[in-house]
Amino acid sequence: MADLLKEVPLKAVQVEALVVMKIIKHCSQLFPTVATGFLVGMDVQGTLQATNSFPFPTVDIPSTDGGGHHDSNAASNLAAAAPRAKTNAAYQVEMIRNLREVNIDANNVGWYTSANMGNFVNLNMIENQYFYQKDLNERTVAIVHDVSRSSQGSLSLRAFRLSPSFMAAYKEGKFTTESLQKSNLRYQDILVELPLRIHNSHLLTSFLHQLPSKPPTDSLKLPANLAAMSEKGGPSDMSNPLYPNFDALDLSIDPFLEKTCDLLLDSIETHHTELNNYQYYQRQLGREQAKITAWQQKRKAENASRALAKQSLLPEDEWTRLFKLPQEPNRLEVMLNSRQVEQYARQVDGFTAGVTGKMFAVKSNLLPGESGS
Repeated sequence: MADLLKEVPLKAVQVEALVVMKIIKHCSQLFPTVATGFLVGMDVQGTLQATNSFPFPTVDIPSTDGGGHHDSNAASNLAAAAPRAKTNAAYQVEMIRNLREVNIDANNVGWYTSANMGNFVNLNMIENQYFYQKDLNERTVAIVHDVSRSSQGSLSLRAFRLSPSFMAAYKEGKFTTESLQKSNLRYQDILVELPLRIHNSHLLTSFLHQLPSKPPTDSLKLPANLAAMSEKGGPSDMSNPLYPNFDALDLSIDPFLEKTCDLLLDSIETHHTELNNYQYYQRQLGREQAKITAWQQKRKAENASRALAKQSLLPEDEWTRLFKLPQEPNRLEVMLNSRQVEQYARQVDGFTAGVTGKMFAVKSNLLPGESGS
């Protein structure tokens, strides 16, 4: 049965609504520190169902000075590396064993992590997902919840896996120019995104249909002023959970778009820095190879003269001991940074598309002289 399941490729990820709420709560409480946890569920005909989630235990960071201040970077690094920590691996095994005793879905289907402004394509995520797909269960996913993007009114929840080609390359551990050319591996081939859908149980669906008051079907009266919007029964009245509001019509651009553009520029600068480092390596390699070629030609001339004099020839492979070629920088960081640049560009494109539509809707109110058109 297990071999039959492996033959069916993963097509989608289904997350229970309760799991989504638990992930949102955990990530929001620890924001801006990275929050991680593991997912349990089952694989049903190519659909990975996440039915429960548990956060990883937090680790207390010792204070850096006598004032009780803690290093936030150290806390974030420990939280980001938590999924592959030995203590948390034992914690997962113990939790799964307890779930099996009470007859609850207890198959490890992946882990989740929080993100800030879409910044999640990094070495920690790659190592965590590689650990899950290689050691725990090949059919696992990483769910990324972007807290900053979700605060703008739209839930950001995405599921990723490492591609088979990248898994093979990462297992080999060689990310040089020659190896990347042979495997034809690109930065687009690092992660594979799976469609994610949220599932409500029949009990929760029945509860939503039996709420005391139904959503209004008639057209709403426009508020006379801003104060009327916050009055009871107004558009901003949140006492009724299904009452419509105008949050989706917010035209604010700066909070998310400006920060994303700043991060995009930082990633582009990092890319240029890595490019300069690689060009420096190529110049160093060219100089060393020129020295080696000159030394080999000189040694061949010496051996030719010694051969005429009937003397013993000198070894021609002695250059390996005299010269040391520079080591090529790892290309993995460049690939991850390129994938992160693509992620930022997609965020800017998606966010501006929605805002542009809203701008056209209120064009007559924003531009003078357009009210009559």
